[in-house]
Amino acid sequence: MSDKQKTLSEEISLSGIGLHTGKEVKLTIKPGKENSGFIFVRTDLEGHPHIEADVNYVTTTERGTTLEKLGVRIHTCEHLLAALVGCDIDNAILEMNSAEPPILDGSSKFFVEAIEKAGIKEQSAVREYLVVKEVLSYVDAATGSELTIIPSDNYEVTTMVDFGTKVLGTQNATLKDIADFKNEISSARTFSFLHELEMLLDAGLIKGGDISNAIVYVDKELTPETAEKLKKAFGKDDISIRPNGILDNLTLNYPNEAARHKLLDVIGDLALVGVKIKGKVIANKPGHFVNTQFAKKLNRQWKLQRRKNVPDFDLSKEPVFDINGIMRLLPHRPPFLLIDKILELSDSHVVGLKNVSMNEPFFVGHFPLEPVMPGVLQIEAMAQAAGILVLASVPDPENYSTYFIKIDKVKFKKKVVPGDTLLFKIDLLEPIRRGIVHMQGYGYVRDSVVVEAELMAQVAKRKVTE
Repeated sequence: MSDKQKTLSEEISLSGIGLHTGKEVKLTIKPGKENSGFIFVRTDLEGHPHIEADVNYVTTTERGTTLEKLGVRIHTCEHLLAALVGCDIDNAILEMNSAEPPILDGSSKFFVEAIEKAGIKEQSAVREYLVVKEVLSYVDAATGSELTIIPSDNYEVTTMVDFGTKVLGTQNATLKDIADFKNEISSARTFSFLHELEMLLDAGLIKGGDISNAIVYVDKELTPETAEKLKKAFGKDDISIRPNGILDNLTLNYPNEAARHKLLDVIGDLALVGVKIKGKVIANKPGHFVNTQFAKKLNRQWKLQRRKNVPDFDLSKEPVFDINGIMRLLPHRPPFLLIDKILELSDSHVVGLKNVSMNEPFFVGHFPLEPVMPGVLQIEAMAQAAGILVLASVPDPENYSTYFIKIDKVKFKKKVVPGDTLLFKIDLLEPIRRGIVHMQGYGYVRDSVVVEAELMAQVAKRKVTE
């Protein structure tokens, strides 16, 4: 992908109370360095320890997602992370003088507004993606919760929830484009059922909660004892139930606000994968536990994708050069012309394609009973693609050729056989100087690297004799 990473233009601060800790906290969101991701910093602790927003640091998921590194914790990080993803931010430093971001109104709304006020700037580094190419799922058999991701050109999320109560039954929510996060999802507030609320209070949680930052759905009789407990906890003179079944007189922002908040949580929890996602997430009865377990699975997929170093090529798009265009640039002709298309071309890289057919003349004598494309011809095909990169930069390419003067660090990793589509990506390692070109090339079949090499060539005038 060609789009660049983003961070904040300047730092900005918010203050409030942590939902579960009940402690005052100041949060300062600062610009982050390229490729650094989201990093929490505990300024209240000696040495200002850092905790990366990494799913491998998740320790507990009870009523929120908690990160822990070397004994230092960050509680309820998902609303803040969802806001950063929703604002299309890649890198940010999140300084806090307590263990939990402010709950504010229980949504991501005020985080989004703060980020927009600070401004967003583009960075130099190119953004990377986890490109989903096959269906991946995580199922929690105990709860029936399931998260699935399928291939998509965009990051989409759909949540389906069924709470099994009269006051709040089945709800769905969908976000088709992350650019719509602010208007469609960010103001969806956290919620709880009355029976859960009592348990949380008894467990010493939600010390920072009040009626203004959590929707409470009344799914049981509000006894005088419970009412007194809630009045004391929330500092209210009276507690009542509105006709829509919500405690006190809080007005819903959306009829399906619960489902939208679950979608917000999914986005926040999947931010812990550590990379932007291209895929459609379908979450059935999501929760922090299944969200983060699914995030761990995606994180492993991302690490595998990076280790294989396989770029995402669109084989269906119109080529930069077809075979006729290639022959206008290169002097090679069949049967020694080994590149069929050029898919991408810039000042610093080229992507070429070779369809490996059983009709290739070299298969006649090279392992004819078990056809394998010769490694030297894989390198030659890579070299021809590299030649396109070089010759496309000169005004009269028909008068020049590229002659290879060094091939180094060659590795053949898998066999290339008839029926394979062999893709080459070649990048300049340094600017072209005095006609000397230094490049790194990789060859791919499907999702695997099959060949790699470091190439050096010299651009020279052709010597054509009649």
